[in-house]
Amino acid sequence: MSELDWLVLAGYFLLMVAIGVYSTRRIENVADFFTARGRVPWWLSGVSHHMSGYSAIMFVTFAAVAYDYGITVYFWWPLTIGLGIGVGAFLFAPRWNRLRAKHGVNSPLAYLAVRYNLPTQQVLAYSGALLKVVDIAAKWVAIAVLLQGFADIPLLWGIGLTGACTMLYITFGGLWADVLTDFGQFVVQAVAGVAMLVAVLAHLGGVSALWTMWGDLPESHSDPVNGSVTTGLILAFLLVKTFEYNGGMWNLAQRYMAAPSGSRAKRTALLSSGLWLVWPLILFIPMIAAPLIVPGLSNGEESYVALAKELLPTGLIGLLLAGFFSHTMAMVGSDCNVITAVITRDLVPLFAPRVRRFTQRGQLVFARTTTVLFVVVSMSFALFSDPDGFIMTVVVSIVAATMGPISIPLMLGLLPWFRRIGPAAAIVSWAGGLAVWAVLYWGVDGASEATTVGFPLLTSLFLYLGVGFLCPQRTGARDELVASLGDDPTEAEKLAVEARMLTDDPERPGPAPDGDEPAGTR
Repeated sequence: MSELDWLVLAGYFLLMVAIGVYSTRRIENVADFFTARGRVPWWLSGVSHHMSGYSAIMFVTFAAVAYDYGITVYFWWPLTIGLGIGVGAFLFAPRWNRLRAKHGVNSPLAYLAVRYNLPTQQVLAYSGALLKVVDIAAKWVAIAVLLQGFADIPLLWGIGLTGACTMLYITFGGLWADVLTDFGQFVVQAVAGVAMLVAVLAHLGGVSALWTMWGDLPESHSDPVNGSVTTGLILAFLLVKTFEYNGGMWNLAQRYMAAPSGSRAKRTALLSSGLWLVWPLILFIPMIAAPLIVPGLSNGEESYVALAKELLPTGLIGLLLAGFFSHTMAMVGSDCNVITAVITRDLVPLFAPRVRRFTQRGQLVFARTTTVLFVVVSMSFALFSDPDGFIMTVVVSIVAATMGPISIPLMLGLLPWFRRIGPAAAIVSWAGGLAVWAVLYWGVDGASEATTVGFPLLTSLFLYLGVGFLCPQRTGARDELVASLGDDPTEAEKLAVEARMLTDDPERPGPAPDGDEPAGTR
């Protein structure tokens, strides 16, 4: 890292904070803070959806997979996500948007109290929030590892620098700061990613290296199924990512909710899907070609750093590192915003009802305070973790494996085909899937990644459908809620929701005492 590299990196951080401060002009209440009141253009939501889907883990852990095994990294990760989001564009994206537009909800979990009941909402909220703490900690560690590799900065300072900057802009500007910085980060990362691709191709003899380098790489590097990646793992990831990236990973549901309408949310998803299918190839080609340029590395996680040091001139290394930061901060910023929404709208009011009586200003202060606290907790967890193998364990064996059981009731509850499935099926599905994961993770030696990822989700899906259809539960409130998500709201409905969101208690009414229908509908 030269002085010019440091100046580029410092300029990047200042730009992100400046965008966050600028975004405060758009924040008047918690609806602006969490969902931007549906005023984010669909294309901006699409770019933000894409950027919020991955972090610097790509340049550490996935770079190691590309270095050791080749093109298989594309087939088991971005391809499955791109296809899954494409499916979700028709099934889930418009429905998430209509939850906000028709019911004024500010949290992806707010509808669960009516769709199922309050206990179901709470167990999904608490388990998902705890999972996010571990997930975000892995992202802090990933970017700190990269910063240590480039500039020999201790992990402590790397985690602190990224966390402090993210905390500043997301606390100031909420979702608006998140989507605007996502776009700026996409531009930075695009310049850095293309620069690396050009440098690699120039080193290998030009554009023709795109098809000639495979003859110089090990033969298995061109195989879609290689190493620990199996066809079963790819299919398991396709199923998991379809749920995870269409709302199971709560921050991505927010991108759909922030679009102006359900039809625009569909465009948001299709744009993100297209980016996932194309853009990661540009990033992965240098990683796959790395053995030809920096051969013999014992730790593949160091390959992208070694590649940058070998090929990039002064200034571009700082830009590339800014690109690494952009991924992590985009994903972590969106995670922090949605977790804050869940905590302040779904968890805290249950044991501190006076939170619901806060003024708009009081709710906004409370949301910002919660954001700071959550970032601090996740950073603390990262500081006390062992970075050796921690990232891959979290990404595959914990997050990917447990996201399915948490997301099945959340996602399928939106669809009309499952409207008779009630809270009993949701709770059994959640508990059964997590129990299977716990047995596989702690009790079965040598369980494959495909088994650890796929079996918990399949168990949850089987239990949700089996218990739901054997013991159907149907109420007018649930039917009305699910049916309302089938089309965009009328102008009268939009105005009514807008008026309610501007009151001191804009959140949807809580469940009635019997949990069967919302008090506001009686």
